[in-house]
Amino acid sequence: MPTFTTPAVLLRRVEYGDFDLILTLFTEATGKISVIAKHAKKSKKRFAGVLELFTILKITCQTPRRSGLPVLQEAQLEEPFAAIRENMLHTAYASYWAELVATWAEEAQQLDRLYRLLVFMLAGLDRHQMDPALLNLIFQMRFLDIAGLCPNLNYCCVCKTGLDNLTHHVSGFDLPRGGLRCHCCGEDDETHVCLSRGTIKQLQWLAEGDLNRVGRLRFSSQGMNEAQRFLETFVPYHLGKEPRSLKVLRQIRPVMNVPAPAVAEGR
Repeated sequence: MPTFTTPAVLLRRVEYGDFDLILTLFTEATGKISVIAKHAKKSKKRFAGVLELFTILKITCQTPRRSGLPVLQEAQLEEPFAAIRENMLHTAYASYWAELVATWAEEAQQLDRLYRLLVFMLAGLDRHQMDPALLNLIFQMRFLDIAGLCPNLNYCCVCKTGLDNLTHHVSGFDLPRGGLRCHCCGEDDETHVCLSRGTIKQLQWLAEGDLNRVGRLRFSSQGMNEAQRFLETFVPYHLGKEPRSLKVLRQIRPVMNVPAPAVAEGR
């Protein structure tokens, strides 16, 4: 039977029967793939300490001649990212990113940009290179761009007035239309999500700026609150479901003394 070898990020692991694991992996060359690791739960030697979430592995799999999942033959640890799993909040962020990728990506669809983004974000989270809340904003904005779901933050979706020409400092956001709604065009009754002009411009920079430099951006506490609440409303709406990991993240923030996004004030 043919085999293949590739680097892969482990996104999800699910118990299958008494001894096996079903793994969801994300690769640069072939995107999301699912494989079965036989006897991974039973054997203390085979795959011992390797099949941890968010790690980068070099996997070798055997493809069945008939139907069925590829069988994991070997897994070598390339990047453990162990510090992520030692921190409850960092684990929650990584879980959210992994669920977004696993939910949106189709099997065997090449998504090399998304793979590189995920690896970059996991490395930053593991090495404490940036505020994890900022990393979360960056990941969501870049993910939405890759997914073709990026919000329109350039002009009012009703009257088409450009951001720099809007007369009010704060704008609403129309979730169904996926764009800003200026003060003159009324509020979106569904959400009451508001964004200040400064926060909008920072979000634009997160989506389009040099990935190696965006970590230098500094949000005020109000700006971070606005951006978090906006993206954590926008992403589930346009995915069509609320990720389970996002609910967990919202529960963990108060425990870790991290302020949760508050309801935005009306204008």
